[in-house]
Amino acid sequence: MRILYIYPHPDDESFGTAHVMNKQQREGHEVFLLTLTKGGATKQRFKLNLSIEEMGEIRYKEMQKVEKVLKLSGMTVLDFPDSGLKELDPRILENAIKDEITKTKPEVIVTYAVHGISGFHDHLVTHAVVKRAFVELKERYLYLKRLAFHTLTEDAAKKSTYFHLSWSTTEEIDCVITVDNQDLDAALNALSCYETYQETISRTKIKELLGNKCVFEIFNETFHPPLEDLFTGIN
Repeated sequence: MRILYIYPHPDDESFGTAHVMNKQQREGHEVFLLTLTKGGATKQRFKLNLSIEEMGEIRYKEMQKVEKVLKLSGMTVLDFPDSGLKELDPRILENAIKDEITKTKPEVIVTYAVHGISGFHDHLVTHAVVKRAFVELKERYLYLKRLAFHTLTEDAAKKSTYFHLSWSTTEEIDCVITVDNQDLDAALNALSCYETYQETISRTKIKELLGNKCVFEIFNETFHPPLEDLFTGIN
């Protein structure tokens, strides 16, 4: 099957679902990634004395390395304003997302849960515009089957001491995916591709906190007990 991950920034995938993405491609699925910005507004640019545009180009090149590490079937990196998605007409973002969906024709789409995990407004906007694009296109295209939201359990969220993170309740979680050590290794290698972001990666201790389970909510579907993958039940 085809699955499209949609995130606002470079490294969002590696902080969250890279191990799952690696597992899915190993199992023969086609895994695509869409990132809405190049992430050039990161504060790391000040330490490197770079403009937003220059920083964005560096982070884009780092993402190209991630694409190879995770053996993605395809990756698209757009150049909407990092930290500025809330200022845009949401229809512009929705149309760009629709273009990518109709190009890749995924059965499953994944983005952030409604709380965006970190609560950053770019994450919240991405959740809203992806959901809006999905519900509209699902009425027209039969290949679209499922929308899933990457989230955390309460225990996982509370392990972070760098960010204040949000989570989903046990009742809200519809899918729990268990990954192998090789998938965790791929995620760690993906994180290492972001050479200009290593200071933040170290401070967050994400490499130590990244576990072998990843949880999702599924839009308009409820599964108890949770599914073990994002494709079960899709015709």
